[in-house]
Amino acid sequence: MKEIKLALVYRDMWQAAGKYVPTVDMLTKVAQPIVDMGCFARVETNGGGFEQVNLLFGENPNISVRKWTQAFNDAGIQTQMLERGLNGIRMSPVPKDVRKLMFKVKKLQGTDISRSFDGLNNPQNLALSFQYAKEGGMIAQGALSVTHSPIHTVEYYIKLADSFIDLGAEEICIKDMAGIGRPASIGKIIKGIRERHPSIIIQYHGHSTPGFSVATSLEAARNGADIIDVGMEPLSWGTGHADLLTVHEMLKDAGFSLPDINVNAYMQVRSLTQSFIDDFLGEYINPRNRYMNSLLIGPGLPGGMMGSLMADLENNVKSLNKWLTKNNRPNVDQEELLLKLFEEVKYVWPKLGYPPLVTPFSQYVKNVSLMNVINMYKDKKRFAMIDENTWGMILGKSGQLLGELDPEIKQMAADQNREFYTGNPQDLYPDELDVYRKKMDEKGWDYGQDDEELLEYAMHPAQYEAFKSGDAKKKFESDLAKRREAKNQPAPAAESNQNGSSVNTMPKELTLNVNGDKYNIQISYPTETAQDNVKVQAPPIEQLNTPAASNGVAKYILSPLEGKFYLTKETSEKAKKVGDQIKEGETVAYIEAMKVINAITADTSGTIAEIMVNHGDEIEEDDQIFKIV
Repeated sequence: MKEIKLALVYRDMWQAAGKYVPTVDMLTKVAQPIVDMGCFARVETNGGGFEQVNLLFGENPNISVRKWTQAFNDAGIQTQMLERGLNGIRMSPVPKDVRKLMFKVKKLQGTDISRSFDGLNNPQNLALSFQYAKEGGMIAQGALSVTHSPIHTVEYYIKLADSFIDLGAEEICIKDMAGIGRPASIGKIIKGIRERHPSIIIQYHGHSTPGFSVATSLEAARNGADIIDVGMEPLSWGTGHADLLTVHEMLKDAGFSLPDINVNAYMQVRSLTQSFIDDFLGEYINPRNRYMNSLLIGPGLPGGMMGSLMADLENNVKSLNKWLTKNNRPNVDQEELLLKLFEEVKYVWPKLGYPPLVTPFSQYVKNVSLMNVINMYKDKKRFAMIDENTWGMILGKSGQLLGELDPEIKQMAADQNREFYTGNPQDLYPDELDVYRKKMDEKGWDYGQDDEELLEYAMHPAQYEAFKSGDAKKKFESDLAKRREAKNQPAPAAESNQNGSSVNTMPKELTLNVNGDKYNIQISYPTETAQDNVKVQAPPIEQLNTPAASNGVAKYILSPLEGKFYLTKETSEKAKKVGDQIKEGETVAYIEAMKVINAITADTSGTIAEIMVNHGDEIEEDDQIFKIV
């Protein structure tokens, strides 16, 4: 009877469900009951977006990791983290010295295993991860990011595992982040790796999103996997992972040997996890993420990003409907936008060279697709807006794409004078620890135990500064209060008509005065029927954006989406100023939205007469940014 082990991906369970992870007090409360369950050889404790989201709600992630891993360290249960190779534990590339310090710090904080993956499956980007992990005392696990395309074949993945092992990987993970790896194919990949490397540990990680993961877990075990990652209620299934109870019983029935589950401890962990959801984390979990969706077989979007995707879509729907209402067009709902997005991902993905749909490249493909869908609603062309992060991928600044770029994308690069890069991506990002040491010295900030605060600042500079200032905590508390208030908001007051049916007594009509012109607005409420949707009689956007005093001479560059406005994306760049001449198609500023930087291009030529927003301001779609004469 072959022994097989289980790993609880407690960190990823939360990331796949929503935006935030539990606080340090929550994590330390649930740690011992997880140990007491007695069935886990490993627990995923940190990595991925864990530390960024800690900072976002105003908590020190270094304290969190140390306290959270302690119970598992004491019990002899291995802890593991997820890291993104060139991107470390953030969404953008990280200098070498910061990457090296990360592995040293994480081991000292109590993390045993580094699961390292590259979004393009580029071995070149993972060589340093394997080297630095081992130098820091961690186990170096190389993860194959599984996707399904004409070029991502069984043979491709077997050879990729060979290259990772040659570069120093001590274990291999089959990282099926979208759960779209077909069970038989995953079995063949694992069997091929096992035949070539009989003694290496192989771990299978699969999300349950489209429904393959239970069958795939069995195929993985039968073909030589040593460890299977699982989730557990109330965060299993959906965009999360196959449930512990199901996988455990299935493997036992198939003849595998594995420890029994302490049911009392299981129920305690389940109850505590639900209490964390009830406390505040549920406010950031979209109910759709709790369901499996076979429609995701086509676009192959990963479970780990579906939480943030659904949060983004809430804002995108609101923003798009504002535009549609202004232009007297029917509104859309989230379901319609989501289905159009799925179809657009299938169209866009091959044109971008088939990057594996894993962080951060799944976000890039999703963002381009979403902007395409939104722009097509507005009668604009596809690819009217490609963010700067995606351009970096296209141009080779994260490594070479496995697939061929579409000629249309190549022509766009040529038209915008963008150059392709064929060197080592790491060379583009010089060491920075001394820069952050100097900044911390100037601010009087301590480097922290084992330089962990220095690492945090260098890895997540903007989030760390917001954490230190207290702004992050204030913003989080304000957002949480708004969400709770909205959830508890009573329905509009109603009275009964003569037939006994409910009649809304709230205002049905308002008159809006814009530059002296009056416009009649019809108002509807959530309790009303679909045909009563908001209808706004408003002038065209151009008329609203042209002050009467200009006599139509002035033009305005509008924000193409909502987000944070920046005049430059890096300190070496020269910001536009009043009096500058600009040409149509020229990049004039940037917006940070959906975790990426988007260039704002001029749709007109002329002279900048006024910059109407400040660097760092939060702006809405269609806000006036530049006045052009």
